[in-house]
Amino acid sequence: MEFSNFNFHPNVAAGVKAIGYVTPTPIQEQAIPPVLKGRDVMGLAQTGTGKTAAFVLPILHRLMQGPRGHVRALIVAPTRELAEQIHEAIVSMGKQTRLRSATIYGGVGLSPQIRKLHNGVEIVVACPGRLLDHINQGTINLSRLEVLVLDEADRMFDMGFLPDVRKIIKHVPSQRQTLLFAATMPDDVRRLAHEILHAPVTVQVNYAAPINTVAHALYPVEQHLKTALLLELLRQTDTESVLIFTRTKHRAKRVGQQVENAGYRAASLQGNLSQNRRQAALDGFRDGSYQILVATDIAARGIDVSSISHVINYDMPDTPDAYTHRIGRTGRAAKTGDAFTFMTREDGDMVRSIERVLGDRVERRILDGFDYKKPMPGRDTEFARPPRLPQQRRQQKIAKPSGHRPATSAPQKKHGGGREGKHKFGGGGARKPLHRSASHRGYRSHSS
Repeated sequence: MEFSNFNFHPNVAAGVKAIGYVTPTPIQEQAIPPVLKGRDVMGLAQTGTGKTAAFVLPILHRLMQGPRGHVRALIVAPTRELAEQIHEAIVSMGKQTRLRSATIYGGVGLSPQIRKLHNGVEIVVACPGRLLDHINQGTINLSRLEVLVLDEADRMFDMGFLPDVRKIIKHVPSQRQTLLFAATMPDDVRRLAHEILHAPVTVQVNYAAPINTVAHALYPVEQHLKTALLLELLRQTDTESVLIFTRTKHRAKRVGQQVENAGYRAASLQGNLSQNRRQAALDGFRDGSYQILVATDIAARGIDVSSISHVINYDMPDTPDAYTHRIGRTGRAAKTGDAFTFMTREDGDMVRSIERVLGDRVERRILDGFDYKKPMPGRDTEFARPPRLPQQRRQQKIAKPSGHRPATSAPQKKHGGGREGKHKFGGGGARKPLHRSASHRGYRSHSS
């Protein structure tokens, strides 16, 4: 089958031809026809299988007919990197359509996003937290929405966005086409799909196990030897682009620095970076300026680099699904890749879970010439955080009630029974905690 068989609008077909698409992937071949017919679709496929084009191309085809200047399609994604990736796909595939797309996510100014929405766009790609901000402020109008897409829904729920997604769904028309894509099908995703999809067509492409173009290997090692093993492994391995996963932001930054100090072109991608620096790291990794990128799970969502030859799990992932998502960054576009995972004594249960998903035992490897018997240092000199400077307490001044007596007068009772908190915030009860919406909490977690 070829893309020409889909009979896209000529302007959409021109975009397909311009980017060099000829033969659709299995997820595209199975998902595009029902989406074109207006059916709800639940697509189950791993990253790197072409899911983005499977919903972007039918959306572009649909929006060629009908009015312009208001939001007709909304794509919700878990991270800003993935949102930008989808937006770039829309721009490249829809270059001849004159359809306009905008991204909405936190970490950047609200005003430029409001201006884009005010000027009129047909497609919005958004992260849940910032999208709810716009909804609550009335700066986005979803009343004429025709298509809703939830992309990487399983990861979205892993990051705590399920309450936000439910709130968003309340603000879109009930008469709409809904598309849900995921790599795995946990219970939360299954329940939501049952609630929001109407007689869906289920498209399933090897979603239960990682893509078969990736070779897997485990490297047993003590925790304190991981960095030394990583550097020796890089030295002995013929690599193109390498993506390294760590569990925490602090560790991603530190490992990135150590790899760079060893002479490699390396950068880290983690939530403490500004959006501009995150984008610069991603762009540098894509264009080859950086050979190695060290990232956390969440920060790495949306990395679409077809030349990644190796994924190295410096830290074991927390779940088999996370392993699937990680190693899906390599072996893309029908190329082969390698997934190396460092395994400590505490990781045995997770290794067994991953092997059950893979359906086979993963090879254990020992690196020739590496000293596995080097003793642990007396203290953590590699990842220890610098000591915090002592903070001096600020003297809180109690506001005096209006009409207070001079200092020579008899003392008055303090307002609110002597509790400053009561006086400062008014009322006789204890101060209520400041509640943040789930969207803000979720957004913070997803930039870790």
